[in-house]
Amino acid sequence: MSFTTKARRLLAGLAALSLGAVALAGCAPATTDAGSGTTDPTSTSGTVRILMEDVPDSDIVISLLPDFNAVYPDIDVQIEKLPYDQMKDKLVASFQAPEAAYDLIVIDNSWVNDFVAAGFIQPMDAQIDAVADYDAADFFTSLTDITTVDGVRYGVPFYNYALGYIYNTDMVSADQVPTSLDELVSLSASLTKPDRAGLAMQPQTGYKIMEEWTNFLYSAGGSIYGADGKANLNTPEAKAALEAYIELYNNSAPKDSLNWAFDDAFRSVSSGGSAAMVSYNWNLAALNQPDSGPYAGKFKLAVMPGGKSALGSWTWALPVNSAAPDAAWTFASWLTSKPVDVQRVILGGAAIRQSTMTDPTVLSEGFGADYYAAVTEILANAAPLTQGLMGDEMITAVGEALNAAVSGTMTVDEALAQANDAINTIQSR
Repeated sequence: MSFTTKARRLLAGLAALSLGAVALAGCAPATTDAGSGTTDPTSTSGTVRILMEDVPDSDIVISLLPDFNAVYPDIDVQIEKLPYDQMKDKLVASFQAPEAAYDLIVIDNSWVNDFVAAGFIQPMDAQIDAVADYDAADFFTSLTDITTVDGVRYGVPFYNYALGYIYNTDMVSADQVPTSLDELVSLSASLTKPDRAGLAMQPQTGYKIMEEWTNFLYSAGGSIYGADGKANLNTPEAKAALEAYIELYNNSAPKDSLNWAFDDAFRSVSSGGSAAMVSYNWNLAALNQPDSGPYAGKFKLAVMPGGKSALGSWTWALPVNSAAPDAAWTFASWLTSKPVDVQRVILGGAAIRQSTMTDPTVLSEGFGADYYAAVTEILANAAPLTQGLMGDEMITAVGEALNAAVSGTMTVDEALAQANDAINTIQSR
């Protein structure tokens, strides 16, 4: 997932929220350092080289490094950031090199199965279970399902990008929030004015439209895969979802937005050019920042009509050829521990733990109880875009067919048939 706008709340004031060495000492995982036999985790040493996406969530992680080093002074964490499109190739090159370039990585949900099958990342059940009071069961199940392959955990969640309905409360009242796909279509049409679109959309070919349209598919009662694990897009529900999507684009979206992605939709909504959008749940925090636009503070988040959302996530994982697996896991487990997760979420980090959503400090210093309640509901019923191997290829192929239908170069039936065939063909390789 590529994006450039994300909540940076209170980053400039991190010093005021600094936990300090004494406070953070209680956050140190009480564990035997896996593989080293060390009983004092704070004595772990090493250099941990990490590749992350060049996004604000990574900046939040970087901002917490001084607090980590207050507890673990002998671990040098070095973070390299790259645009999304460059990450996968760089990771694969590191996996296959005689000496790894990275000791700890974050991976997109569509890469997990491929990396496991190739033997690139380590199983992590032993490391996770060795951390006292870590409470891995507290992570949202929808996120840990992605990190688990054939019953084995290959990482822990970094952040989610589940989608919801985000609306401007000056334009949409609480009792207007749609609860069905038909209501979303009709409401968006009624909100559309000469100077305002009812719904900012991201129909750009490939990943973006697939990510957005899947929410419409779920709202229509459909699914990407059937009970047999095969493609399930030749269905009345998928047809209804694509027809509704096209109707929304033609009647309620900003003009000439066929190639829009997330950033374009965000700018339209933040400026008041659109009344709402279907987008990542944490966008609410970004939209409500004081400097986000004329409607800052006016936005709310709701679950998708029908109650089910498309889900993406990033996962912390250890490469098999990591040169510092003990130190790498020490950092990842510290960052995803309950106390540190509270601080990360207050700073704008996306939700991964259930308990953080009801933490009193988060509720008082974060983005509001309504927001965290909506995020909890969204993550309780969210499903990823892909399953099994070659997820990137599958998402791209389906997204190309969907965009062709929206542009009118394919009929709805033709596009869904092509998408369905593409999924089955990719799965059979």
